[in-house]
Amino acid sequence: MIAVLAGGVGAARFLVGLVGVVEPGEITAIVNTADDTVLHGLHVSPDLDTVTYTLAGAVNPATGWGLVGESFAAMDALDRYGAPTWFRLGDRDLGTHLYRTGRLAAGAHLSDVVAEVAAAWGLGLRLLPMSDDRVRTRLELVEGGEVAFQEYFVHLRHSVPVRRVRFEGAESARPAPGVLEALAEAETIVVAPSNPIVSIGPILAVPGIAEMLESRRERVVAISPIVGGTALKGPAGRLLVELGGESSVVGVARHLQARIGTLVIDEADRGLAPEVEALGMRCLVTATVMGTPEVAADLARAVLAASPLR
Repeated sequence: MIAVLAGGVGAARFLVGLVGVVEPGEITAIVNTADDTVLHGLHVSPDLDTVTYTLAGAVNPATGWGLVGESFAAMDALDRYGAPTWFRLGDRDLGTHLYRTGRLAAGAHLSDVVAEVAAAWGLGLRLLPMSDDRVRTRLELVEGGEVAFQEYFVHLRHSVPVRRVRFEGAESARPAPGVLEALAEAETIVVAPSNPIVSIGPILAVPGIAEMLESRRERVVAISPIVGGTALKGPAGRLLVELGGESSVVGVARHLQARIGTLVIDEADRGLAPEVEALGMRCLVTATVMGTPEVAADLARAVLAASPLR
């Protein structure tokens, strides 16, 4: 069995490659939910939906999120009324949020709803939220004030410097049912190529998850989301620097050092492999830029082969 800590577009693309080389029933993806938000009264789970739509082959390839061929009539109507529409929700995507919100209001747990949505899209792997409890990423800005993640990421286009990141509610949250069991039983635990601070960080902030990775460190393989000193998508590199690290594979290695036994880096960073290994972990150099499903599958094979205990 393989467990994957996942958040965002990079993780979704990696999971596509993984299900191409491993039976989907052998995979459990544990997904960040600290990006979740309420918009127009609806519970929106961006990372869960990105993973779901990507694995279902329905994601918008131009953005890596949302549904392909979407229309935005509902957003246009809200524009008419002067409602905030900086977070664009497609008409068919709204169906997912309506279903999720209704089920949660009826008393279902988020993990129940995630399983129902995954089944409806025909996903063969097991999809779990990191927690059924409310955890939210909050960012303190250098210029003052604190904002929710989607305000920072979408509305402000992650263009403002950050002083601190915290995960509201994490200290009292519990891992969703099945999360710790999946991590305890996995032959290989993969930290997907996701933002280590705001995608992987919230998962590790849920009590018990970081400790489980530390206890099984030799089986944990992480893929760097930084290639050639730059994040392939989003603010990972800038956040690493703003919070006192560096935008490089070495910066990623330092950030995850206590929890990973192997770091997978791109060919572009081959020269930094000795510095990564000097931090007490193995370093695998291979192609990590997943431009096609075939490259993603090759990366998945390399990651599984990198686990010394598999």
